[in-house]
Amino acid sequence: MAINTEPHNLLRTDVTRQLILQRELPGGQLRESIEASWLRSFDAGLDTQNMAEVENLSRGDMQDLKEQNKLLLDCAAPEVEMLTRQYSADRALVMLADRDARLLAVQGNSEALDKAARYALNPGVCWSEGSRGTNALGTALVDGQPIKIEGNEHFLDRLTQFSCTSSPIFDPNGNTLGVLDMTHLRGRVQQPLEVVQMAARSIENRLFSASFSDNAVIAIHTRQQYLDSVWQGLLAVDPDGGLLGANQHAHQLLNIRDGSLKQRQLEEILGISSNQLIGHLMQGKTYTLQTRAGNLYCRLVQLPKPRISVPFTTKQQVKRGTEDKRPDLTEVAGRNPRLNRSLKMALKGMSHDLPVLLNGETGTGKEVVARALHDAGPRAKKPFVAVNCAAIPEGLIESELFGYREGAFTGSRRGGMVGRFQQADGGTLFLDEIGDMPLALQARLLRVLQERRVAPLGGGEEVSLDIRLICATHRDMRALVAEGDFREDLFYRLNGVGVKLPALRDRTDLREFLTSLLRTTEQRMDFTRAVEFDNCLLDKLASYSWPGNIRQMETVLRAALAFLDDDETLITEEHLTDDFLEQLNGESDGQGNGGILKQSEQQTIRKALDENNGNISATAKALGISRATLYRRLQELEQEG
Repeated sequence: MAINTEPHNLLRTDVTRQLILQRELPGGQLRESIEASWLRSFDAGLDTQNMAEVENLSRGDMQDLKEQNKLLLDCAAPEVEMLTRQYSADRALVMLADRDARLLAVQGNSEALDKAARYALNPGVCWSEGSRGTNALGTALVDGQPIKIEGNEHFLDRLTQFSCTSSPIFDPNGNTLGVLDMTHLRGRVQQPLEVVQMAARSIENRLFSASFSDNAVIAIHTRQQYLDSVWQGLLAVDPDGGLLGANQHAHQLLNIRDGSLKQRQLEEILGISSNQLIGHLMQGKTYTLQTRAGNLYCRLVQLPKPRISVPFTTKQQVKRGTEDKRPDLTEVAGRNPRLNRSLKMALKGMSHDLPVLLNGETGTGKEVVARALHDAGPRAKKPFVAVNCAAIPEGLIESELFGYREGAFTGSRRGGMVGRFQQADGGTLFLDEIGDMPLALQARLLRVLQERRVAPLGGGEEVSLDIRLICATHRDMRALVAEGDFREDLFYRLNGVGVKLPALRDRTDLREFLTSLLRTTEQRMDFTRAVEFDNCLLDKLASYSWPGNIRQMETVLRAALAFLDDDETLITEEHLTDDFLEQLNGESDGQGNGGILKQSEQQTIRKALDENNGNISATAKALGISRATLYRRLQELEQEG
């Protein structure tokens, strides 16, 4: 029988009557989780027609409650503020509660509520399931899972006017710390559960860093685009390389049971010492580790405080070593005349404050090119700040870019937060995947670029900006403009100097580029002997399509160097992984470029769907494409296969 998640009033009467008379519920009228919650509410002695009296805390008790939950309030403030701003048109209420479902903060427009409802939503009021029956705040805490409760699914009759979405918040040890909720009046536009869930994950990431404020925190993921997102794994490391903590995503990525990280060393888990890894990461780069399960991308989220930073000091930090050397423009361009000319024009354009727009397939090295342009200009010693617009949840990207003021809202972090624009002042701001920026934010970005001033959230004086701007995308920006997904005026503002980064299969200097990248990879891996390609293998590599572009090529070279014996100096097919060798020889045997590209795309999309439990919105964000594009590709793949 189909589950009816929104029974009308007659059915609700039948449900409550059977509950009272028979202590059970008619099958198929409520979802399984809601039915279980109703039974718990009934067993707690609650009456669907009467709501328990609201008990407000005294001012002193409320101050104590907020003081006890200060860290949660500080870390949740940006998300509470952003959700409130994002859904103000829907008159949403955004609420934060502690582990006992006692309200800590309530923001939003409550004018449509009657006096009793507003009174019941005051900070300090308890919304546990045991006192208010089935409700999103209380039930999410009981189940330990995000939940959405619509109208008549609420146990109390007084709550059927609401639609509520809640997600529990966990501390770094996996214990429930609180719950985040967004509530609408029924009939208004509803937002998916993932919006609140992603905001809760962002809060957890902030909690993690704040809980280990004296230590280094490293972000990890098996896919580079997931770094700086709510899906990244986080590891806290002490000065001696011991692991102090890991968030839930890190446990999943490393396949380690909760609690078993204590007393273990970073080197034992990742195969590299903390000195080496943090030495790589201190320069602000993403570092790739080779593991049995594949690539693991790492990025430094938080530096240790100065008093404990000495154990992390490496020769590479004191004196920039060869492994920290970044490619310059000449190395990036290689012997490609057109690319060489484009990059020279981009560099001249930046000197005259023209923005640069890099366009190229995934893996073509857009951030590498952006850094090379920054390093080649007069601002090389100034900040280079990179932001991946596709990796930050839509509701949070505004606070990331523009920051917020201290005291801008209840529970705001002391000192506020400096946005990425201000962090880049005097230097270069790199906005990657600019094509994925939400339309609502594009208008504000345009205004900031025109006025060269930015106001943090929460008001206050505007701050003047002195930045050079580089944007990048793998998408067809003109098509996005034509489809109405990107503002035309903003596109022309960003496209001061357009640079097309060629895919590796289109480069005429691929042999030379392979050799150059091999030298760079040798330096980064501390190889002291010169290594060469077998001529036959070099021919195959130069004719391969490289669907993953530079990112794939660098991974292949790192693996090949790792598989060399100490006395070997020639890379042959024996030093390639079986998976890559199968692709390489498949193309050589005439399988064709198109087939491999389609197969790679299919695998990427299906893997992303699996990782996000089939959720279309989350999968589209992870892939850096729109929901419409993902639906279209899924239809095409279904027709093809």
